[in-house]
Amino acid sequence: MPATQEWRPEQLRRAITAAGVALWAWNVDTDAFTMDELGFELWGLPQRDEVTFEQLSARIHPADRDRVRSAFAATRAILGPYETDFRIMIGDEVRWVAARGQGEEDDAVAHTVYGIFLDVTGRKQAEEGHELLAGEMSHRVKNLLAIASGLTAISSRSAETVEQLASDLTERLSALGRAHDLVRPLPDGQGDAALLGDLIAVLLAPYDLGGFKGRIRVAVERMGVGEKAATALALVIHELATNAMKYGALSVPEGTLDVSSTSEGDDIVLTWLEHGGPEVHAPDDARGFGSKLVQRSVTHQLGGTITYDWAETGLIVTIRMNRARLAA
Repeated sequence: MPATQEWRPEQLRRAITAAGVALWAWNVDTDAFTMDELGFELWGLPQRDEVTFEQLSARIHPADRDRVRSAFAATRAILGPYETDFRIMIGDEVRWVAARGQGEEDDAVAHTVYGIFLDVTGRKQAEEGHELLAGEMSHRVKNLLAIASGLTAISSRSAETVEQLASDLTERLSALGRAHDLVRPLPDGQGDAALLGDLIAVLLAPYDLGGFKGRIRVAVERMGVGEKAATALALVIHELATNAMKYGALSVPEGTLDVSSTSEGDDIVLTWLEHGGPEVHAPDDARGFGSKLVQRSVTHQLGGTITYDWAETGLIVTIRMNRARLAA
């Protein structure tokens, strides 16, 4: 279509409707507010000849109402275009509206301000989602950096050589990484990270070596584990598995490990049961870094307790965890 060709009213109307643009006019002297059909639909009002700005204001979100009133009142003194975004309430539904208009001009007829409304709910929700995701990612990165810094400091105090420090720290950070990979949304209120069984199975997979595959068996309740609990549980499982590989059932080809759970009120009880390994004894130094790390993680982050039974047939570890803390 040539640029010089004039648009007919019906063509303009079709274009405006297709774009979802609602037209409005406001007489700043009489407070009379007129809108087209799409405008009344957007505001959830029955169509009529006119409404007042105060009547519309009743549907503006309380947190935005004063700001919008001030913005519209300022149009009496504004020359040229202006814009403002705000929320309106249609029952329990919240909609975002973008108001765009032209401030009062010297030659304006009867002090009338003209403009449009746009439903920008989808865009605003997307922006909020992006902000939430960015904030969540920032929060997770800060948490992981804090944990890594703490692990480095404590590991450096317990390591006897640089090689041991590098090995211990790498293994512990890898355990955290594997747990972090599993953090994802879950449906139906199952938590916001990994499933308990999936988390434990992934953490133990590197240790499932020996005379036959499948010597590590995991049979636990189906429930979600939250981000904070996932990192704590990853450290606990890693320390137990490392000790089993060095001194316990996983240190010999025929050894096996069973991890199971039971439910007791508000708690879930995890049982770590080793079979077929060498005879085990309680360590002389129960205050080593690994033991303190496990104790701190279970007590402070999982809201529970951990006990050890150094039985002749193999180590039995009982971890009692608060169900709500585990899902956090």
